[in-house]
Amino acid sequence: MTHSGVSLPAYWRLVKSNRNFRYLWLAQIVSEMGDWIYTIAIYSLLFEVTNSARAVALAVVLQVLPQCFAAPIAGVVNDRLSRRTVMIAADLARAVIVLGMLFVSRAQIIWLIYVLLLLETMMWAFFEPGRSASIPNIVGRENLVVANGLSSMTWSLNLAIGSGLGGAVAALFGRDAVFILNCCSFLLSALLVAQMRYHEPHLAGAAPLRARDLVDFSPMIEGIRYVRRNKPVLALLLVKTGLGLLGTHLVLLPVFGERIFPVQMEDMRRGAMLGMSALMSSRGVGALLGPIIGNYWAGQRHKLMRLGILIGYLVCGAGYAALAAAPTLAFAALAVMFAHGGISIVWVFSTTLLQLQTQDSYRGRVFSADFALLVVAMSIANYSTGLATDWGVPARLIAAATGVFSLVPAVVWMFGMRIWKDADS
Repeated sequence: MTHSGVSLPAYWRLVKSNRNFRYLWLAQIVSEMGDWIYTIAIYSLLFEVTNSARAVALAVVLQVLPQCFAAPIAGVVNDRLSRRTVMIAADLARAVIVLGMLFVSRAQIIWLIYVLLLLETMMWAFFEPGRSASIPNIVGRENLVVANGLSSMTWSLNLAIGSGLGGAVAALFGRDAVFILNCCSFLLSALLVAQMRYHEPHLAGAAPLRARDLVDFSPMIEGIRYVRRNKPVLALLLVKTGLGLLGTHLVLLPVFGERIFPVQMEDMRRGAMLGMSALMSSRGVGALLGPIIGNYWAGQRHKLMRLGILIGYLVCGAGYAALAAAPTLAFAALAVMFAHGGISIVWVFSTTLLQLQTQDSYRGRVFSADFALLVVAMSIANYSTGLATDWGVPARLIAAATGVFSLVPAVVWMFGMRIWKDADS
């Protein structure tokens, strides 16, 4: 396969020419934007009521870990039913769940925040594997790099804009406005997904889904056997696990924004929210630039994508080492941007290679497992970060440790690349 970098016009051509991908992309924009807008409101509320990093860490865990428990069922559902229908149902359920945040915001009932976060996360666990598994059927193998690159850049832009907007909306109009916006975003996302019309080949050979299939482990065991006999799939399945172990940022960045780099203003609570927003937005900017640079460099070459995963881990480590020594908010923002540029390269390249390597009839289960392993690792990393912070460990030291620890998945992947040592694709 010859080297051909992905140019910026290629992303626009895909959106313009592919109606189904265009609707899926627009749905991603509105739902993710709503998510990032309301995340800042949730974290600031928890800091305000509890003054504990562990409270935020628990919220992060409940935003990610339930995906692991839902993954076996979500994978089977997405391989037995229309993935489009699953995505619509998940969006509608999330709209109802987010409305419950209005009551929480007024009464400040902490335990209910956690319940609603858990429920919303479980719905995401059904939506996201369906979306990832559908992309190859919508765009074809020849456009996978472009589609995944655009999806990652869109996620990053949503993070950058949504985090900044979330702090501003919450500060100016209150948290209720944020939760209403997020509810509307899910309703609009469901409407956009409903406009899609595409062939779902996995339905042709799929057995009808029965209630007992949801507690039947045989489809999951079949998926495990598929992964075990396919070493490239197994290696790629563990790449995001490495990212999860480096995922201290979901607690670390709010702590940096709230306690080290709050924006100086009369209302310190609002200044802390804006400090969080600045760092979270920088994370999004870095994650936006990473795939643009990475895809332009690697193009369609699988060998360069595999090398890019290694480079991405190292860039992440260097960025967090720089964050540990950051003297100002501006420098910290640049360090975060650099680190998450590397992380986004790892994400896009591993996702694309896994889609190409996995048979369509197993894709729902494989991507459910992919996200499940990621969230377990993220939960461990973030809850440990929250505990360490409340025990008095400086946030700068945690950032430095994150940078050093990035060498572990980098070295593991370097050895994993030997699986393809005879390939030159």
